[in-house]
Amino acid sequence: MEVLILLALLALAPLLYVIVQYNGLVALRNHISEAWSNVDTELRRRYDLIPNLVATVQGYAAHERELLERVTALRDRCFANRGAVGDQARDETQLVDALKQLLLRVENYPQLKADQHFLELQRELVNTEDRIQAARRFYNGNVRDYRNKRESFPSNLVAAMFNFPPAEFFSVPPAVQGVPDVQFA
Repeated sequence: MEVLILLALLALAPLLYVIVQYNGLVALRNHISEAWSNVDTELRRRYDLIPNLVATVQGYAAHERELLERVTALRDRCFANRGAVGDQARDETQLVDALKQLLLRVENYPQLKADQHFLELQRELVNTEDRIQAARRFYNGNVRDYRNKRESFPSNLVAAMFNFPPAEFFSVPPAVQGVPDVQFA
């Protein structure tokens, strides 16, 4: 009888291993989905700020129309992009570059740099960028853990058996490094 129990346990051990590995992969995949939702929320927060920033700059810098239109178009494209992480990262990188150009051009407008509404928007954009970076780090940490488990032996056998897809890191440079100093002459 003891031999039969021992044989049954030995036969169940691989099945239990597969179940544990499968559940671990599912948990990590769900962590990635949750983390991506956090990134998406922070990106939407940025998208909501951009029209206000553009409108404020427009009032002072009417001849910067081309750059303002580019920022607006990129914002709309990023807002609409719900594709692969890599595609979204490329669009976000272009938006970040356009925002950097916009903030650099603001340096030519001393009255705009001192405008309280603009400074408030800029501070909020800096805060949002910090939140995006934190959410992105959390997402990428979950992707790292998932990829490690998905690609490590022997859990990679379970991942392959149940077709767990690869996950991409989300990498975009920060748009705003800090609020520039406003100098009065």
